[in-house]
Amino acid sequence: MERQNRVYWLTGLSGAGKTTIGRLWRDELRKNGQTVVFLDGDEMRSVFGVGLGFNGADRRRLAESYGRLCALLAGQGVTVVCCTISMFHSVRAWNRANIPGYYEVYIEASMDTLRRRDQKGLYSQNADNVAGVGLQVELPDAPDLVLDNNGDKTPEQQVERLRAAALGLEG
Repeated sequence: MERQNRVYWLTGLSGAGKTTIGRLWRDELRKNGQTVVFLDGDEMRSVFGVGLGFNGADRRRLAESYGRLCALLAGQGVTVVCCTISMFHSVRAWNRANIPGYYEVYIEASMDTLRRRDQKGLYSQNADNVAGVGLQVELPDAPDLVLDNNGDKTPEQQVERLRAAALGLEG
């Protein structure tokens, strides 16, 4: 399907659909014989975030660690699907400059959609440490692909859009 060291960086606010789309994409890549590591921001926080909070500085520190981990894995010939809020231009710029095969996917969803989904109960509060509510998010300037995920398409249809775009990378 494509080369083995691509990093798919799926970014968007909490509840946008990063993890759902990312897991489906991982499964698709594996069906095509690729060695794939799936990294989710919530799971990585439990590994790298011990002692860190949800303020801007701690979030930046974690996002920088995620990028370095992706670079390490990709350098060893592994395809990486990384799902993270990644709310900083500087993090995404570092990724683009330092990760060969970096492919950024912005999963966009309106605040109304996010509040309706609100699986974690984040948007029902006015917490200062919620990205997009109390914490300003620097939205991606030039993602490789934008997926509008306000409910008009199923997660499977979103993965099909990603697949079509990813196939164009190698053509």
